Amino acid sequence: MTTKTGTPGDASAGTGILRYTAFSDDPAGGNPAGVVLDASGLDAARMLAIAAEVGYSETAFVTATEGRTLTVRYFSPKAEVSFCGHVTLATAVALAERIGAGELLFRTPAGEVPVTVTADGEGPPRATMTSVTPYVEDIAPDRLAEALAALDWPAADLDPAFRPRIAYAGARHLVLAAATRARLADLAYDFDRLEALMTDLDLTTVQLLWRESESVFHVRDPFPVGGVVEDPATGAAALALGAYLREEHLVEPPATLTLHQGDDLGRPGVLTVTVPPGEAAPIRVTGTAVPISA
Repeated sequence: MTTKTGTPGDASAGTGILRYTAFSDDPAGGNPAGVVLDASGLDAARMLAIAAEVGYSETAFVTATEGRTLTVRYFSPKAEVSFCGHVTLATAVALAERIGAGELLFRTPAGEVPVTVTADGEGPPRATMTSVTPYVEDIAPDRLAEALAALDWPAADLDPAFRPRIAYAGARHLVLAAATRARLADLAYDFDRLEALMTDLDLTTVQLLWRESESVFHVRDPFPVGGVVEDPATGAAALALGAYLREEHLVEPPATLTLHQGDDLGRPGVLTVTVPPGEAAPIRVTGTAVPISA
């Protein structure tokens, strides 16, 4: 994971920042996440400064807690985002390690997200989050052409079985499928050009994928609008992908999918996506999270 922002110095002084990695049981894998379990005294400017100093793709700030219900805000190093899956998973595990496994409810800017944490003592805790109501929409041909130009991906390198579309399950993602694993592995894009397009379309990441088999996918997520070249494991995009695959009849619900992400960054992670039947039924994503050192 590479960021393109500086650090403000001592913004995090006196703040209890936890560091976890999500969608891996190895601290060197998955997607690092910052977690602040008591952010009740922080304003938005301070949260943004802390997220920039931490330098991960997102940091979660729990601004209020009522029993097992949390009010949460999410910040990348550059901006607040409506929802982030990997840091939601990390926050749920961090809290469950302190108050016990079970059901949690996250009140997020995107809506309410239920999370279930399970722990059997034989491995790291696992969390399953359930999305808000998802949707899928078309992308205009000129906007798609601009996305491909920014990525330096010829249209001929796309898998024709996967229509490029925008999918949402808490945040918006453009879904593009590579025809080959080699195409997916070759990612060197125009950061500023893609950021401008994504800002125009209100996209959080671009969900790039290659289908290995009926239920196994490899994915990558450029995240320039967050100041991050690439996100190592993206729970919100995984939820959106589940909605997209169902809408496009590319999976037959009920389906359980395995997404491999982060391999090309040297931070391998695994996301399990559950796709139920029903046009607008919420999608679920499951994974582990473990603490990492500062």
